[in-house]
Amino acid sequence: MTKSTPEELIARSNRLGADPRNTNYAGGNTSAKGTVTDPVTSQPTELLWVKGSGGDLGTLTEPGLAVLRLDRLRALVDVYPGVEREDEMVAAFDYCLHGRGGAAPSIDTAMHGLVDASHIDHLHPDSGIALATAADGEALTKECFGDRVAWVDWRRPGFQLGLDIAEVKQANPQAIGVILGGHGITAWGDTSEECEKNSLEIIRTAEQFLAAHGKAEPFGAVVPGFEPLSSAERRARAAALAPVIRGLASTDAPQLGHFTDSDVVLEFLSREKLQPLAALGTSCPDHFLRTKVRPLVLDVPATAPLEDVVLRLTELHIAYREEYAAYYDRHAVSDSPPMRGADPAIVLVPGVGMFSFGKDKQTARVAGEFYVNAINVMRGAEAVSTYAPIDESEKFRIEYWALEEAKLQRMPKPKPLAGRVALVTGAGSGIGKAIAERLGAEGACVVVADLDEAGATAVASGIGNADRAIAVVANVTDASAVQAAVDAAALAFGGVDLVVNNAGLSISKPLLETTEKDWDLQHDVMAKGSFLVSRAVAKVMAEQGMGGDIVYISSKNSVFAGPNNVAYGAAKADQAHQVRLLAAELGEHGIRVNGVNPDGVVRGSGIFAKGWGAQRAAVYGVDEKDLGAFYAQRTILKREVLPEHVANAVFALTAGDLSHTTGLHIPVDAGVAAGFLR
Repeated sequence: MTKSTPEELIARSNRLGADPRNTNYAGGNTSAKGTVTDPVTSQPTELLWVKGSGGDLGTLTEPGLAVLRLDRLRALVDVYPGVEREDEMVAAFDYCLHGRGGAAPSIDTAMHGLVDASHIDHLHPDSGIALATAADGEALTKECFGDRVAWVDWRRPGFQLGLDIAEVKQANPQAIGVILGGHGITAWGDTSEECEKNSLEIIRTAEQFLAAHGKAEPFGAVVPGFEPLSSAERRARAAALAPVIRGLASTDAPQLGHFTDSDVVLEFLSREKLQPLAALGTSCPDHFLRTKVRPLVLDVPATAPLEDVVLRLTELHIAYREEYAAYYDRHAVSDSPPMRGADPAIVLVPGVGMFSFGKDKQTARVAGEFYVNAINVMRGAEAVSTYAPIDESEKFRIEYWALEEAKLQRMPKPKPLAGRVALVTGAGSGIGKAIAERLGAEGACVVVADLDEAGATAVASGIGNADRAIAVVANVTDASAVQAAVDAAALAFGGVDLVVNNAGLSISKPLLETTEKDWDLQHDVMAKGSFLVSRAVAKVMAEQGMGGDIVYISSKNSVFAGPNNVAYGAAKADQAHQVRLLAAELGEHGIRVNGVNPDGVVRGSGIFAKGWGAQRAAVYGVDEKDLGAFYAQRTILKREVLPEHVANAVFALTAGDLSHTTGLHIPVDAGVAAGFLR
């Protein structure tokens, strides 16, 4: 069966977008033109299907396509008011939509409609941008492609660029596409297959040209002292620096972080051209919209003492903010959007790696990926010429473009815990699992910590991919294991903002049958374990300077003298008093410490499933299967307590409405008068 035009377009887009050599995440756009029968007039109507605003080629589906009537789109040429008012044309696209129109049309829609070709690809390959940003890019394009690929001078994406490319194509009928100065490539074809073939020819030919004509060390010689540390040293230094850097990058607004120490990054950071090239900034609009105009670059050796590195980063951050504000002031005009924040999105630490930041983990990760693209572009341009990105004023025009601002304003409101990193211990099952899932559902990035690797992995996978949650194996009685879990959080997300001390177990025995081993085990896991976790995360939170939440899952038994559980009750009482002690001590850092006192959580509880349920049922003389109902009947509300109810309390304590509350214990027990706090 013959594929429809949209199906062909989606298949081609997915293939092109799946290979990072062709384009970056959410970068570029593709289109196809075809004829359908208008359901109103029954007449044949030419349509344009084009990737909509904000979509990603690799994952594009039909709802991500904008669908426009080609006759109306091309008629816009007659009302085009000129380059000074070209932004007005974006609103006009809405009057060209076919039916409901699908996705919102992007700024590049004009190019796809006005260029006389049935199929068009606009992509951002590193090899193509390397030629596009070379000082003599036009001559290199001629040398590389002959007359098969034409050159188009830099112009901001929009209606005029579409007219420019249409004119170049008409003047060069032998050409299969163009190199867009400072930007990327556009290719075309009469069929989808031909268009894709032409795109790949441009990309691969540029790659081969750079490899054949490029010099060996385009970034210069290695700078002594800036060589990469060993893998273990890099990871340790990165984990120590991540919370500090994240705190600096969050001066204006909370950010999540991502760390990269790939060979591409480390090689760039070790070379003598690092500082001058980084100062030039990126060029492709997709790059600098995510990486900001330029990165912050540390200028001390990788082996410098940690305290010296932190001091220097602080100094450089102050200078970065001052320069960014000056950049804004140099180019802002009366109708420019307000400055969005002066903190860096990319921080380069020679010998260690790259830290990237964004409003969520995906944005932070993608910013890092785009800077890797920029490194590849700089390498290619420097290999055959000199890297010469677009002017700073042009970067500002795009970064503070009214259309870009409108796109940001359309973004959905973030969830209550968006931008926060939560570490939950004992999260592989039971109450911890419910807490981890609730925090993840409310927007937090979650570190699922548990002794049971399989359980932790399953919970993390249920929350989402590695941008949403990771699993770590952690024995909370071991300080080194606790630190490893906290380091994993720092490397994955930049730090920790919210910790839930939930790991626990219980052994129900009378005093005379309770052994030292029983006592030590329960105190090691709950009292000592909570102490070790709180100590490790409090250090990170203090370094971030962003405040934080520490929540203890204690128990009704911390205040109620229940029968036959002296070790468990004493350990829970220890946890309960840690809440009060730490609330008093950590308040100066903006860290709030609170607790939750559950009772009778039988269904879904890991503790009850591992023997505690049978033991307590024996104490109360009921069948184990009836224990939940038994507990419910002795409460004031006569309701059974479930893990989700404990998770609700954790969310209430950490979501922001109780921002002025610390040192509190919330009972989640359906009402047990003997456990009331006094």
